Amino acid sequence: MGTTRKLLARLPDDKLAWKPHPKSMSLGGLATHLSNLPTWGATILNELSFDLAAAPPNLQERTSCTEILEAFDASTKQTRALLDKTDGELMAPWTLKRAGHQVFTLPRVAAFRTFLLYHVVHHRGQLSVYLRLNDIPVPAIYGPSADEG
Repeated sequence: MGTTRKLLARLPDDKLAWKPHPKSMSLGGLATHLSNLPTWGATILNELSFDLAAAPPNLQERTSCTEILEAFDASTKQTRALLDKTDGELMAPWTLKRAGHQVFTLPRVAAFRTFLLYHVVHHRGQLSVYLRLNDIPVPAIYGPSADEG
């Protein structure tokens, strides 16, 4: 999450509407989504299942880097606190559904890792490309970047 925050902190307020393609999310939309992803932790760690048909509408894009960072910090803090579970609680099954149909069932810890953490990593990679395309220095992620050694 620290690495994700470093990327989010690079967001220029004046480029949040930028898109690499008309069908792509905007820089601000992608960052808003990324800042909200940790909130899935509460659903995975505290509920038996979630039905995508009941998902709330997409969040309205946040309009500043400060708003995005505040949302990310709050969602990350909330989810970290929820991770204080027993092994039994983390191994309990969690199910993702779509309109009542089971998509998958996994132990909570596996759902947390795949549905939340890997989702964050995926969009973090996307965000690093968006930054590069806008000539914004990309911080080191898995080792030195072309901008930081």
